[in-house]
Amino acid sequence: MKFQLIDTAKDEFPVHRMCDVLGVSPSGYFAWRGRPACRRQQQDLIFLASIRSAFAASHGTYGSPRMTRELQDEGLAIGRRRTARLMGENGLKARQKRRFKRTTDSHHGLPVAPNLLGQDFTAERPDAKWGADISYVWTREGWLYLAVVIDLFARRVVGWAVSDRLHRQLALEALGKALAIRQPQAGLIHHSDKGSQYCSSDYQAELTRRGIRISMSGKGNCYDNAMVETFFKTLKSELVSVGVSSFTSRARTQTGPNSGAPILRLR
Repeated sequence: MKFQLIDTAKDEFPVHRMCDVLGVSPSGYFAWRGRPACRRQQQDLIFLASIRSAFAASHGTYGSPRMTRELQDEGLAIGRRRTARLMGENGLKARQKRRFKRTTDSHHGLPVAPNLLGQDFTAERPDAKWGADISYVWTREGWLYLAVVIDLFARRVVGWAVSDRLHRQLALEALGKALAIRQPQAGLIHHSDKGSQYCSSDYQAELTRRGIRISMSGKGNCYDNAMVETFFKTLKSELVSVGVSSFTSRARTQTGPNSGAPILRLR
């Protein structure tokens, strides 16, 4: 019906303007009408097919920046503005993450280390810099807390742990897995926020015993630990938000909503 209306009024109003008002794409109108589209419109149809496919594969989480990189990786010569236009014209809007819960308790009298990274998240080799943090996943039984340790060289999760309680043992378990798997040499920089879990005597003693240099974010500066925050953002927008309604229990969250494949073991 919308295309018919556009076709009827095309002599009085610009097609692109009517498409914007009615929320349809010009390329879709021309395809419906059967008129041979110009070269750019033909390219739009090719790009749109790839965009729809990638959007569905990402469970509706890709915005125009990541969608552009995805298409470019497939060998398509498309820019971000064109991607954004095609997504906007066809109602492809990335889902947003939900809920916020504070996991950092920095109001304590425990020892605090200086910031050795200075927001330099590059690493020249594996196990030169690690980042650690704690986040959460909502289930119908309540919050499930997730602690991770990430190697900044490859942005790879090298240690992780989950628990229904937010305590220092959670962080220690994630660290223990990372140390057992990677066996890092002395001199590794371990960066975290100033949460009580990371400032605890047990946690810092384990790092010191291994010859690991302790680094912590500045007060109230989330950008100091941005590399781990980015991981959590991706996790929640691309995996957790997609299946959150299926997470009937904490155990179910760890195995995924629809299969036995672990949803939190990303790497």
